[in-house]
Amino acid sequence: MGTQELLAELSGLRSDLDQVRFPLDLPQVETARASAESIRHQLDDYVISRLETIDAPLLAVVGGSTGAGKSTLVNSLVGRPVSTPGVIRPTTISPVLVHHPDDAQWFTDRRILPGLVRTEQSTGDSTSVHLVAEPSLPRGLALLDAPDIDSVVAANRHLAAQLLQAADLWLFVTSAARYADAVPWDFLHEAAGRHAAVAVVCDRVPPAAMREVPAHLGQLMTSRGLAESPLFAIPETVTDSEGMLPDQAIAPIRSFLAGLAADQDQRRGVVLQTLAGSIRSMCERTPQIADHLDDQALTPQRLRTDAANQFDEARRQISVQSADGTLLRGEVLARWHEFVGTGQFMRAMEEKVSWLRDRVVGAIRGTPPEADKVSVAVESGLAALVRSETDAAAERAVGAWDSSPAGRAVLQYSSDQLGRVQPDFDDRVERVIRDWQGDVMELVAGEGMNKRSRARFMALGVNGVSVALMMLVFVHTGGLSGAEAGIAGGSAVVAQRLLEAIFGDDAVRKLADMSKDALDERVAQVVDAEAARFDDALADFDVPTQVADQLRSRVAAIIDVLTSADLDVSPSTAQLGTAPDSTQSATPIARSRQEETRPELPDSRVPEDQDGRTREEER
Repeated sequence: MGTQELLAELSGLRSDLDQVRFPLDLPQVETARASAESIRHQLDDYVISRLETIDAPLLAVVGGSTGAGKSTLVNSLVGRPVSTPGVIRPTTISPVLVHHPDDAQWFTDRRILPGLVRTEQSTGDSTSVHLVAEPSLPRGLALLDAPDIDSVVAANRHLAAQLLQAADLWLFVTSAARYADAVPWDFLHEAAGRHAAVAVVCDRVPPAAMREVPAHLGQLMTSRGLAESPLFAIPETVTDSEGMLPDQAIAPIRSFLAGLAADQDQRRGVVLQTLAGSIRSMCERTPQIADHLDDQALTPQRLRTDAANQFDEARRQISVQSADGTLLRGEVLARWHEFVGTGQFMRAMEEKVSWLRDRVVGAIRGTPPEADKVSVAVESGLAALVRSETDAAAERAVGAWDSSPAGRAVLQYSSDQLGRVQPDFDDRVERVIRDWQGDVMELVAGEGMNKRSRARFMALGVNGVSVALMMLVFVHTGGLSGAEAGIAGGSAVVAQRLLEAIFGDDAVRKLADMSKDALDERVAQVVDAEAARFDDALADFDVPTQVADQLRSRVAAIIDVLTSADLDVSPSTAQLGTAPDSTQSATPIARSRQEETRPELPDSRVPEDQDGRTREEER
């Protein structure tokens, strides 16, 4: 396996990353978002295109902090002003890419940094890159002057980070005054972590500090994984009329870069080192993204379960209270008494509920209109119960979500008032209860009867028998107490005796069970519709669980290919050589791996310019 297999897997990773989204603000989510975006940029701006064109010119990105002298260094290395330094911050906004004219084809297309528009002049626009063809620059090398990594403008900071990710070589510029700042070391730590090729330039070192500052910086580099990275020190000096450094101040840096450009094997080794490091870094970070995706996928499921539990409880409560006698009170009970008769009949029922079946039928004096009144009362009572329990479930569900940051985010995002049932809820409930009453009528109308039973049935009518069956559905008296329980229980017995006189014992039990099941099913429809609103609120936050698995599988495949391909380059097999020894002002620093060793460095003289000008802080 080789380059083509690796390209295929990396392209697949890029496609997988297009499916990555972090809709919920969970802990560390910003880190995950930034990491996914960084890997996307690396693949787009550098890794895939560089893998396709290993022998393209080496791109050295000159980056660093504000005022470190990046633009002045680039201009001096090129030999003429191509990037504008100045005292106004930020200076470099539109990055400048300098290349040999014969290498133009490598940079005029979108091989690298495809998101930046190519221009032939500086636009001051952070969405473009200014291309400069310069014959004095050796073939095989390009320099890119990047914005400040600590710019006051966020877009510039982001662009600087993006450009450094697209570098074959980081030429990192700092100053004697700021080499220990946190921001540069954050970038250098990242470079060391992915084994990127790095060279460090310590600029504007006071002559009296040429022993201490570079040595201390070298120790910091050694202790932080950059022991093999060249370090150059440029003393504070003067510039010429065009603001450029004396040749002797930058000669070792120029020689170092020219050596890379001239040696194809070394240049290729640097490219492979950075490229392999970038790929391995992505393989280390991508599983962490997958872990965050797992959290993103599980959180909506957990929120969905929290809400579903509340509506499950609402259905359970409605089912219980519609069967424990709770509904046999108030208006329902009053209308039922009117239907079966009051006075002597009910007083007798309170004293003795064991009436003979024929006597029960004969005692009932209900008329169809009175049966309808019972139906209306049942509808009203059931609707109130369903409304109360569903409202309470919605409130509990909102409370459960509000107890977590993720749930609160969903509630804030949702335009629905989830804590209350929908405005048309009552209408839907009433319709469902009427449908259930219709179910009951169909059941009693369809039950088989002998001639004598049919006569009794006809005497009461379908409505009368149906309301008796509804009363039997509400048969238990667990929800009542005292005298009310006795009356309700007696009423249920009346309904049972009546129905048994018509259908028989077994048929009545079957009819009651079927009616109760039908009621539970009908009620579940409206309760589930309210629960679905919580599902709908989570729809925009759902993350497919397979995306995380795809990322992990892709990383495993990339590592497998990378291990067996030519790109299996360790940091020790593709090192940057140090620049030739020099006694000039730009001094390559040889560092021992032992931090306590402080090398002796040659003294540096500050050369005098014709007009005696010194470098300004604006570089």
